[in-house]
Amino acid sequence: MNLDATFSALADPTRRAILARLAKGEASVMELAKPFEMTQPAISQHLKVLEDAGLVTRRVDGTKRPRRLAKAGIEAMDQWLTMLRKALEKSYDRLDEVLASMDQPTIKTIAKIKRGENR
Repeated sequence: MNLDATFSALADPTRRAILARLAKGEASVMELAKPFEMTQPAISQHLKVLEDAGLVTRRVDGTKRPRRLAKAGIEAMDQWLTMLRKALEKSYDRLDEVLASMDQPTIKTIAKIKRGENR
């Protein structure tokens, strides 16, 4: 999984909207193009970027090629974000421990400084 390509694909609001629509279920290019003021080829280009990033797959159904979310791509991105979330939680837990170990007058002084009352 190439996270650079994934997050680059997510940088575009149209592609994020396409993913949000596909979260409701698979759809054809024409169905995906409806809410946008752009041509079917333009939507197809966005879909190509999403496919190359591993976020969307297509299924062959006769002459139709409905798109759907790619489970592996979404899960890889989620795992990376989960790692960041856990790191942040550890940082906040350490901060909570430091604040809990401080005496109350020190905490009140810090709060006053933040409010600009102690200058």
